[in-house]
Amino acid sequence: MNFVLQWFWIAILVLSLWPLLRQQQVERMRLRLMRRIQAARGSRLITLIHRQEAWGLLGLIGRRFITIEDSEKVLRAIRTTPPDVPIDLILHTPGGLVLAAEQIAQALRRHPARVSVYVPHYAMSGGTLVALAADEIWMDENAVLGPVDPQLGQWPAASIVRAVEQKDRNRVDDETLIMADLARKALQQVRDFVQELLRDHLDEARAAEVADRLTQGHWTHDYPLECRRLQEWGLPVRCGLPPEMYALMDLYPQAPERRPSVQYVPLPAPAGRLRLRGAPGADDDR
Repeated sequence: MNFVLQWFWIAILVLSLWPLLRQQQVERMRLRLMRRIQAARGSRLITLIHRQEAWGLLGLIGRRFITIEDSEKVLRAIRTTPPDVPIDLILHTPGGLVLAAEQIAQALRRHPARVSVYVPHYAMSGGTLVALAADEIWMDENAVLGPVDPQLGQWPAASIVRAVEQKDRNRVDDETLIMADLARKALQQVRDFVQELLRDHLDEARAAEVADRLTQGHWTHDYPLECRRLQEWGLPVRCGLPPEMYALMDLYPQAPERRPSVQYVPLPAPAGRLRLRGAPGADDDR
């Protein structure tokens, strides 16, 4: 009986430690690939990736956004990069604090060497703000950026201002009027910052026009902006990513689900033309 009980507790210990051990293994694989990419490209590679991951002893699920802690780490990485070494930043984030995003953007903009941002899937809100500071933005054909209009609590700043403007001021409570005042300031501050970033790529009139589109609430906050449209605006966007960026993203998997919502069978890289089973001339599986 004691023997069975001992093995029971050993199994519990192994199961509880497995997520942590697996996470450490994945982190080592990430660092090895990052070193190879840096050596091949002759640049400093930084990742700012926010997605669900299992962590800790119990494999708890966490989802993160751009925070002050993120900006501290990114600024430290930029500060310790020699002035003549280019920076490659892989960006995958739903956004986050405006202050943190602006700090990262300013630090990237001040770096003397070339700064390239790579967007495999999306970089919304504060992520778009960071991307605009780069000398060049590389995006997957289906990746998107988004508007950078400020949000106050759960409401867009632009919507708060418009709601107050449509009502008799005498029928609006003081708290809402204060929120509207803060919203106007936030809209102006973010617009000025974005226009300053865009002056590095566009003339003054065009920078003002694009900054207005991005910050003044013309779309919902999750409105997708594809690489083709961004190119039409004159931004330094390239459609397509180097394959090594996809390989690194594979090491940032989503947290496992009990019943996965998406499944597919991986295919080997075809040496020639891919033929499906059952198609004319296709080989039978053996």
